[in-house]
Amino acid sequence: MGKIIAIANQKGGVGKTTTTVNLAAALGVLEKKILLIDADPQANASSGLGIDVEGVELGTYRVIEHSINIKETIEKTNSPNVDIVPAHIDLVAIEIELVDRDDREYMLKQAVQEIKDDYDYILIDCAPSLGLITLNALTAADSVIIPIQCEYYALEGLGKLLNTIKSIQKVHNPDLEIEGMLLTMYDSRLRLSNQVVSEVKKHFQNMVFKTIIQRNIRLGEAPSHGESIIAYDATSKGAVNYLNLAHEIIKKNGENG
Repeated sequence: MGKIIAIANQKGGVGKTTTTVNLAAALGVLEKKILLIDADPQANASSGLGIDVEGVELGTYRVIEHSINIKETIEKTNSPNVDIVPAHIDLVAIEIELVDRDDREYMLKQAVQEIKDDYDYILIDCAPSLGLITLNALTAADSVIIPIQCEYYALEGLGKLLNTIKSIQKVHNPDLEIEGMLLTMYDSRLRLSNQVVSEVKKHFQNMVFKTIIQRNIRLGEAPSHGESIIAYDATSKGAVNYLNLAHEIIKKNGENG
């Protein structure tokens, strides 16, 4: 039975897509079977794994509106053991189209049910908003990873996200858990980075992953080559960080890793 993990934060630029793509690749290298669902209209996770986004005809949009079976949208990526349901800019329209549907928050959950057993982990890359697509992702998910960048406004908006998660737990998905908070873009030379780390750990304690994702030039370069950091530069700091995170998640979920 696969575990569905949404990667969410309504703030942009915190490392959501970077985390989704590279965690998927790291888990794949550790021989887990992974499905990445790109639920962000910007489709960066799709292009980051070598998918030609312009050519996507069957993607997340069709899955959420139930006009097609999810199995028909799944594509192989160039990452070992990683499949993807790609996104396309047309995903933007889903917010408007679903407004009048009774079960609008459950569309993705219903679609994913029949393939849940085919994968060890299903990772959902969420849009930087708390709109209907993200709501669908959090309703479908078993848990959520919240990336937090080690920068000045790190905790701004976090309260809003946690309130959204609480209301989803209350109304749509009582089983939703926080898998962990992930500190990203850490630079050990900056006092501010270290302050953010200690503040987040003080507030959230055990909810924070031990692994911290460091600022890394190679990590920024990899997407432009349509590759994960594991494929692009397996010896880089970024690759090591995401492999450590993958090990941590496997261990946390009671598997050997």
